[in-house]
Amino acid sequence: MPEADSTDTKQFHEEVPQRREAFFLKGSTAYDWGMQHRLARIFRPEDGRTVMLAIDHGYFQGPTSGLERIDLDVVPLIPHADALMVTRGVLRSVVPPAMQQGIVVRASGGPSILKELSNEEIAIDIDDAARLGAAGMAVQVFIGGEFETQSVHNMTRLVDAGLRSGIPVLGVTAVGRELVRDARYLGLATRIIAELGAQVVKTYFCDEGFERVVAGCPVPIIMAGGKKLPELEALTMARRAIDAGAAGVDMGRNIFQSDAPIAMIQAVSAVVHDGASSADALDLYETLRAG
Repeated sequence: MPEADSTDTKQFHEEVPQRREAFFLKGSTAYDWGMQHRLARIFRPEDGRTVMLAIDHGYFQGPTSGLERIDLDVVPLIPHADALMVTRGVLRSVVPPAMQQGIVVRASGGPSILKELSNEEIAIDIDDAARLGAAGMAVQVFIGGEFETQSVHNMTRLVDAGLRSGIPVLGVTAVGRELVRDARYLGLATRIIAELGAQVVKTYFCDEGFERVVAGCPVPIIMAGGKKLPELEALTMARRAIDAGAAGVDMGRNIFQSDAPIAMIQAVSAVVHDGASSADALDLYETLRAG
């Protein structure tokens, strides 16, 4: 048994009320400690933003260009990301378990690009997400799609399971070819996803009214990178999204399909975390690429 600590010199600082810092992330102050801790593995606490690297494209379209050999082409990018969106198959088979970044595991799936994409179902058990140490679970939500209600139900079931286990859900606005990516639609989709319980929303950027989309969503919005663009266009889109209030970006093809992926992810990070203009970020990209 240890000796009793009976000294009278203990300092309790009775004159100082105990402090509990408010959680830094929009709409997240009422979450349990474990969920807040996981969110802090996705978003940097010092600025509330994230550079998420999306490499989950193969779950519906197979070996995507730039993701043919994830071990060779993508693993070197991980140290420059804040979080990684990935399927559990790739996570277990390729991703080094010593990585410290937050993992957002793909949690929905079913159809391939050969079928109707909105016909997804939940593709992972909450116990396996916890077993993987996931910081979040990503689910597609097809507002306006053929299987809209089913995809919303997928999300709400994951939200319920996530609340029991302290794992946040990232609701992804899945925009089909027939839907217009304007502020009206994106505002509708992101608000529905947040209203039904997702802790984070991922959506596309729109040229007009994106600031209203962000303001109307009570939880953090992450901008989706979308199709491959020229580097300056991608960096400009990221800069505009951050200026409009986005809490970060989730980019895939605009990074791993770049001619210099490691340089590009560092340029994106400069925009998101360092306040770099798109022109300065492009200069950084060119310098790193040349080096």
